[in-house]
Amino acid sequence: LQPSSRPSRKPEAVEVTTPRLYVGNLSFDASESDLFELFNGVGAVQNAEVVTYKHNQRSKGFAFVQMQSVEEAKRAVTELHDKEFLGRKLVVSGAKGDSHARE
Repeated sequence: LQPSSRPSRKPEAVEVTTPRLYVGNLSFDASESDLFELFNGVGAVQNAEVVTYKHNQRSKGFAFVQMQSVEEAKRAVTELHDKEFLGRKLVVSGAKGDSHARE
């Protein structure tokens, strides 16, 4: 038996199993409308939420984007992960805590 029968492809931080995506290494200047614009390029965005500190509303440098479908979320990871946006390379993956991994 082969030790690993997984297809070889670049590993994603978190598998996309829901339309909700984690967007990390985000420029502190990025707004929710910037994210809407960026992700609308690959599919329909339901919701974009930049995570901020409660006391001063400054960005924590990451966000969550909800796409219309899992397929669109996967396409967004393929097209936007590692893409430079406002001077930083984005980290785009499935949102943690949304679904339980099979392990």
